[in-house]
Amino acid sequence: MALSGSGDRAGYTSAEAHEDPTDLMDATLAGVDLGRLVDAVATRLRGRGVTFGAEAAFRVDPVPRVISAEEWAPLAAGLVQRVRALNRFVADVYADQRIVDAGVMPGEAITTAEFFEAELVGMPVPPATWIPVAGLDVIRDTDGDFKVLEDNVRTPSGLAYAIAARDALTQSLPVPAEVRSLGDAYELLGRTLRAAAPDGVDEPTIVVVSDGPHNAAYYEHATIAGELGLPLLNPGDLRLRAGRVMARIGGRLRPVDVVYRRTDGDRLFEPSGAPTPLGEVLAEPWQAGRVGLVNAFGTGVADDKLIHAYVEDIVRFYLGEDPLLRSVPTYDPSQPDQLAMVLDRIGELVIKPRSGHGGAGVVVCPHADPADVDRAAAAVRANPGHYIAQEMVVLSRQPTVCDGRLEPRHVDLRPFVMARGDEVDVIPGGLTRVAFTRGALVVNSSQNGGAKDTWVLA
Repeated sequence: MALSGSGDRAGYTSAEAHEDPTDLMDATLAGVDLGRLVDAVATRLRGRGVTFGAEAAFRVDPVPRVISAEEWAPLAAGLVQRVRALNRFVADVYADQRIVDAGVMPGEAITTAEFFEAELVGMPVPPATWIPVAGLDVIRDTDGDFKVLEDNVRTPSGLAYAIAARDALTQSLPVPAEVRSLGDAYELLGRTLRAAAPDGVDEPTIVVVSDGPHNAAYYEHATIAGELGLPLLNPGDLRLRAGRVMARIGGRLRPVDVVYRRTDGDRLFEPSGAPTPLGEVLAEPWQAGRVGLVNAFGTGVADDKLIHAYVEDIVRFYLGEDPLLRSVPTYDPSQPDQLAMVLDRIGELVIKPRSGHGGAGVVVCPHADPADVDRAAAAVRANPGHYIAQEMVVLSRQPTVCDGRLEPRHVDLRPFVMARGDEVDVIPGGLTRVAFTRGALVVNSSQNGGAKDTWVLA
């Protein structure tokens, strides 16, 4: 079964040659029964309790994605640059907003972001790193270049799923020696969490705070806590005592130095200005520098879909450098000239609500019914500040096992970036997400998507 043969490449365009499996994959999969491989990987994932959602099995296609060292190096450099710039952006948002004063972006883009915390502006907030953990959504367009589709910096998920995919596949398919290991990923995450501790705390008490099993990514929360030997708590387990965050750990109430925040509650304050339940416990000690948060409240302003339209300018403004990694072109309909352009070209564009996740509410206009395009146009016209528009991108495709045979399916990539001040690392590869439905461009697990292991060559 040669993956590089013309039959297996049927359905691919010449622009997708960058994504063709290499000779390495031909050798690795030679003589492998794909149906049995699919079953073996699924069985191992079930045996380890890997789910996305309360009951949904996490689906992994057993044909890995291969990225050469020459392709990976510039992508990783661009990710490092981007996360450094986004960290500086968030710090500026809650300080002087120099970027607005400089005319680089409109202030309304910031103040209308769903997760902008107005109460933090000008308040003493001490994090050295606002975004210690980032998971950006990267696609490869028909020009062969990697581009960022979305920036996820609030509570990005997927690291434990990437490692689970590698572990499940490794038991059935030998990973060649030239593939870079994920073996130190948890150690790097642990180092990043420790770096978020308040000044003077050398051996911090770190907790993972999760909503519990009803959170779609609970498997990841529990796995990270187990791998790092950290208590896994619910928000209700935290207490505020004498200006410190406390939690019952090992049978006694102990002070907490770092909270790894993995809840769906992403706000410190309600829109009314009242603190959220988590805010009631965390706001005072966080602002006083007595507890570190990963990721900090307020970082959601940087992964707002409208802010994405300005990230290349953010890189230039804060770092004085040209972006190494481009964004998928994104437009701001709240600006009258861009609104006119979006409405004129709406049949060519993708319309997304500013808020929301999992692909909900997204209209891929070139593939949508005319009635859906008309409804999208009416919604944008009525509330332009609630939407963004992006250029249509043709996601690259990877050979994927479908009904026992290889067929091309669209993919994206979520690499994971760990920041400790200006020291920034990228986990090699990340989670390749795949749309199992023929022709589908939405790769989320909630919409018949799954994952692939990602092999980065040394």
